[in-house]
Amino acid sequence: MGRLQLNDLTKVFESDGSDIVAVNELNLDIEDGEFLVLVGPSGCGKSTTLRCIAGLEQASSGRILLDDRDITYAKPKEREMAMVFQNYALYPHMSVRKNIGYGLKITSDLSKEEIDERVEETAELLEIEELLEKEPGDLSGGQQQRVALGRAIIREPEVFLMDEPLSNLDAKLRTTMRTEIQQLQQDMDITTIYVTHDQTEAMTMGDRIAILDQGKLQQIGEPLECYHRPTNRFVAGFIGSPSMNFLSVQQSGQLLEHDEFSYRISEETRDALTESSRDLTLGIRPEHIRLTEGDTQNAVSTTIEVVEPMGEVTYAYFDIGDQTYTASIEGERRIQADEDVHVVFPEEKIHIFDGRTGEAIKNSELGDATDTTAVQV
Repeated sequence: MGRLQLNDLTKVFESDGSDIVAVNELNLDIEDGEFLVLVGPSGCGKSTTLRCIAGLEQASSGRILLDDRDITYAKPKEREMAMVFQNYALYPHMSVRKNIGYGLKITSDLSKEEIDERVEETAELLEIEELLEKEPGDLSGGQQQRVALGRAIIREPEVFLMDEPLSNLDAKLRTTMRTEIQQLQQDMDITTIYVTHDQTEAMTMGDRIAILDQGKLQQIGEPLECYHRPTNRFVAGFIGSPSMNFLSVQQSGQLLEHDEFSYRISEETRDALTESSRDLTLGIRPEHIRLTEGDTQNAVSTTIEVVEPMGEVTYAYFDIGDQTYTASIEGERRIQADEDVHVVFPEEKIHIFDGRTGEAIKNSELGDATDTTAVQV
């Protein structure tokens, strides 16, 4: 079993006589066998959370429970967890065989023969059998990462903790290792908490993702839920690349008034807006923007400033007022810089946030399908 619960977990650091709250009353319930990704910008508290779970940092307050056992102040070796670090933390003077087996040597009563057998089984699982007699300095980054994973796997822990383990690899190898880690986790069915600032890793790897900002949990849910149903503007802007476009508007009856245009909304959308939410933020993801040649309802006239062909899609940048926005269009659609266009934000795809609090008032509609890659032009 590997059910992990964080109850009001708080970590405060002292710096120059003042307190810095790195983790602020964090509550998480992670099921046995779940793959949870902690994601957020640098300094949001995700790595500190992981270190508190591992016992490398002591919580200032709150509780950490593993299968209902309070491990808040237990020593790291008593927590039945294995951690994979960003820098791999391999012993440079030891062979791969000794690196993988070292944890068992110091924490178990297994014989040398039994440890060697476990090491070889783990190496076979990770397809690094031929590297067992080499030292870390002779290995590539990807091979070192496999050794670090092997050192964690061999302990057969209740929980895997991974702190940005792929950040030192090149883009192609990151993609490969991402898939391998997912497959390993599914095959071993071990509860895994994975820390990253890379939203692509978060969206593609996690059963659920927990988005943190300034030590506070902003949202937790399945990746597509957080993408399509962000609870606030921060989540909406952080999840998704290119980022969601935001426009400041004010409600006036059935109109959302921007400095450069008026946007007519349906009665249903109007009814969702409260009287206290006159100052609003309209959000629209780049792939949901339509480019039209005619002046239709709610169309905004603009000029394409920059075009970035990416193959499958093309990113088109345009200005409304003094702000630049992004549209993602089909790669087969030819468009050029300095081209005059009309952009439309389909009402069923817009998000509306409270202009003061940032809380979501309306999210986009999914309809019968969740495919958001196609763009009508």
